[in-house]
Amino acid sequence: MRSSDKAKWIVTASAAVLIVLIGFAALRDSARAVSASKLESIMRQANVREVVQKGAAYYIVTDTGRYKIARSQTPPHLFDHVAVEMNDGGRVVEALLFALVLIGGASLLLRYWMKHRDEGGPVVAGSAKDTEETSAVAAVRSDVTFDDIGGISDVKEELEEIIDFLKHPQRYRDFGARLPKGVLLVGPPGVGKTMIAKAVAAEADVPFYYQSASSFVHIYVGMGAKRVSQLFRAAGANAPAIIFIDEIDAVGKVRDGGSNDEREATLNQLLTEMDGFADSSGVIVIAATNKIEVLDPALLRAGRFDRRIFVDLPTPSEREAIIGKYLQHIPHRVEAKAIARITVGFNGAALAALVNEAALHSLRRKQPYVRMEDVLAVKEKVAFGKRRLPILNEEQKRCRAVYLAGKAVAAAWYDLPFEKVMLGSESIRPALSEPLMRHEIEAHVRLLLAGKIMCDIRFDEHASSAREDLKEAVRLCESMLFDYGMGETLLPPREAVRSLLVRLEEETRTLLASKSAAAEAIEKVLMERESVTKDEIKERLHALL
Repeated sequence: MRSSDKAKWIVTASAAVLIVLIGFAALRDSARAVSASKLESIMRQANVREVVQKGAAYYIVTDTGRYKIARSQTPPHLFDHVAVEMNDGGRVVEALLFALVLIGGASLLLRYWMKHRDEGGPVVAGSAKDTEETSAVAAVRSDVTFDDIGGISDVKEELEEIIDFLKHPQRYRDFGARLPKGVLLVGPPGVGKTMIAKAVAAEADVPFYYQSASSFVHIYVGMGAKRVSQLFRAAGANAPAIIFIDEIDAVGKVRDGGSNDEREATLNQLLTEMDGFADSSGVIVIAATNKIEVLDPALLRAGRFDRRIFVDLPTPSEREAIIGKYLQHIPHRVEAKAIARITVGFNGAALAALVNEAALHSLRRKQPYVRMEDVLAVKEKVAFGKRRLPILNEEQKRCRAVYLAGKAVAAAWYDLPFEKVMLGSESIRPALSEPLMRHEIEAHVRLLLAGKIMCDIRFDEHASSAREDLKEAVRLCESMLFDYGMGETLLPPREAVRSLLVRLEEETRTLLASKSAAAEAIEKVLMERESVTKDEIKERLHALL
């Protein structure tokens, strides 16, 4: 049961119980029955305020209480000097009407309180009509700062301009400059994209509107678009502000005209809202995804998410900084640098879990501080307990370095778009954007084959992790021949795919054999620093020309 439905049931049940209690109190006969002699004694000793004849009984109200006596037992002279009133039940009706008015007023107050209890700011005109919708426009003040996040120096530099704009928007307006409306944080799960967005809001001291994109997509048509509209209205009313949409790929996938009309309607509303607010509105949209390749091109064009910041797995020095942050408040006798060396492929969330599990392991063993033995004892549990992370031994690490060195040489030689190569990930797949020329597709296929070929040259074998690259290479070759008509004939035979792959493999092998010295230099850098930039790769290639 939804929280809003549960609240309604609670209010209804409470009102029903209250009506029953008030009705019982109003209708309950609380008068004390007495005999005629006793009543005469009471009337002599106390002042009689009221005598009411109700049905077959008299009700007498005195200073000492309320009494009743049957009419058949009452002496004729008892009320000679007292006015007797007749009651036909009208007071009961009045009491019930009063109870209903009281219940109605209480219900209205409860509904008003429930409607506005979750709002973090002023009520926005046309906003949510129940607690579920109101929660969509609730803003928070983030208490996460950049000092709380380690190893994000590159990302921080990119976002400082956004923070300065939110703090001093007039300076940018006076200069005639505008900042991007949307910032897209791209990176694998667990690298801290949400924390980074919260830190931007905290550093700029502005309201932070968080929404997961999956919460926009409802089974009821139109609800997702409505929630998007409410979110942007609320942020605009409290500008400057930051809207953060997590996992935007849940709603922003490429529109293919399929059956999910609700998702496409929500995406259209998001695009409309981003186009609708002015550059000077003070609202900046930050979104996060780990699947940029599936996003609709309309989201990535200028004027929407036109600034992209890639948040990669941390390097050794960044891992050391992150681990140092988590060790600050834990008694320990271990160096952050030593832990960083054995955590190749760990993301920020995994490093946090590692330090916490090591602390729990130390407590279980009743030790006064965390030691390296505790870290080693829980490392495998953290690595494989929730998600398989690429934790490498020395042989695997060297094999991956060689694999990546081959891909790096091919990518740089054919000038494919990429920023850097990291030992923590074998994925170097520059984006393919239509329309594609034949030589562009062939360059991508050579890149996908380069890692396997480089390992074959050095070790005469390669690892099973080459599977995805090889599958993608075959798919691209098939698309060239059967979808794009780039073969020798318009309808080539299936054997043509094999011939094309063999030719591209031989050309790549020739290239890597001639650039083996550069590949070895790149391999050494990866073994030492676990990352190498495109500029560094080009420098090594040009130095050996």
